[in-house]
Amino acid sequence: MKQGSSIVNVTSVLAYVGSGELVDYSATKGAILTFTRSLALKVVGRGIRVNGVAPGPIWTPLQVASLPAERVATLGCEVPMQRAGQPFEVAAAVVFLASNECSSYFTGQVLHPNGTYI
Repeated sequence: MKQGSSIVNVTSVLAYVGSGELVDYSATKGAILTFTRSLALKVVGRGIRVNGVAPGPIWTPLQVASLPAERVATLGCEVPMQRAGQPFEVAAAVVFLASNECSSYFTGQVLHPNGTYI
């Protein structure tokens, strides 16, 4: 990658809070978090920024396809905003971090579009 490039990784709120039901998912998202911070340190001298986003519950086709109907009906009710986020709300964070005009002084950071989950 050339100088001025930006990498944006997607982790999850579960990297921070864990999950008794989704142990493997939480662990891999934790690994992405650590990878993001470590890679940022490795490539900062080359002028490459590495950041991440850690969404909370987000309405995606995967939620509807993989969760029981009663869980889909309450998706997001556990966060203080009492709703699941929309994909465009996560996309805004990704675009911000990818843009050198907006986030040129960000590297090794993670934004949290998660409805005030944490």
